[in-house]
Amino acid sequence: MKRRVYLDYNATAPLRAEAREAMIAAMDVMGNPSSVHSEGRAAKGLVERARAQVAAAMGADGADVIFTSGATEAAALACAGRALSGAAVEHEAVAAWTDGALEVSREGMVHAPDPAQSAVQLANSETGIVQSLPDGLAVSDMTQAFGKLPLAFNWSGAQMALISAHKLGGPKGIGALVVRRGTDVPAQIKGGGQEMGRRSGTENIIGIAGFGAAAEAAARDLADGAMARVEKLRNILEKTIAAAGNKTIFVGKGSARLPNTSCMLTPGWKGETQVMAMDLAGFAVSAGSACSSGKVRASAVLRAMGHGEDEAACAIRVSLGPQTTEEEVARFAEVWLAHLDKHRARTGAL
Repeated sequence: MKRRVYLDYNATAPLRAEAREAMIAAMDVMGNPSSVHSEGRAAKGLVERARAQVAAAMGADGADVIFTSGATEAAALACAGRALSGAAVEHEAVAAWTDGALEVSREGMVHAPDPAQSAVQLANSETGIVQSLPDGLAVSDMTQAFGKLPLAFNWSGAQMALISAHKLGGPKGIGALVVRRGTDVPAQIKGGGQEMGRRSGTENIIGIAGFGAAAEAAARDLADGAMARVEKLRNILEKTIAAAGNKTIFVGKGSARLPNTSCMLTPGWKGETQVMAMDLAGFAVSAGSACSSGKVRASAVLRAMGHGEDEAACAIRVSLGPQTTEEEVARFAEVWLAHLDKHRARTGAL
């Protein structure tokens, strides 16, 4: 029996060895980071080291890194109390706080005429499409871009950015809001005044340690060309599928995209059906964002880009990672094409 192939890195990435080691070591640090004795200072040192690691990987030296339970909480912290405009392509964690009024082009690009009152993601989780952020932007979801693209928050034009550890090989349940110093961020969770008074509660030092280690490792891999290799594999996948002469559309192919992401839209073949067939064949892919793919509905992202309801329901997302091999990509393409042939034979589709 062949081992399963994981091709859903945009949902979550496998835990990095560096993160696991850092977390195991943090389990032996028993102090509370707010305590002033030696044990407390040791715990505080661990938190601050991770904060510096995340800031360095984000190109956010001099900015504030506020640890949260994940990017969803970071979105709430950044957006609550602000009247922000956003586009329908935003992740639901941001869309819940914005008006959905920003226009989206057929190519997936977002137009924000008033950046100071807008939230614009840097990269889309479903299509991989990368935005050019306007200067003075209030909030940007950088969760999918962090660790996959060269990133400098200080030069991004955004006042605040959301990030999450588990998208780049850190643990689940830890994220951060990166804030340009001087930006007002009222606390949503009040109490002990931790995280510079913006997010109270005893710090999750185990998760934070894992986040810091994963961010540092991801930045090192990026500098060493790991994602360039992943992009080559993604391109091989798309060329193999396209060469078979089918009607599959690679959404965003003409735009700047994340190097690891392919959104494959095959009219007449439901994405959910594809996901189930590939799962049974030993491949993990998705039909959209992990937070929404379990709901039976067409992708809001694709609909915002001008695809009809039926067409938007016929897409899957294949997202690769540094551990993905050429042999795995070739196996996936072969099996997916075989299932497409079966679908054609069963339905009479061309």
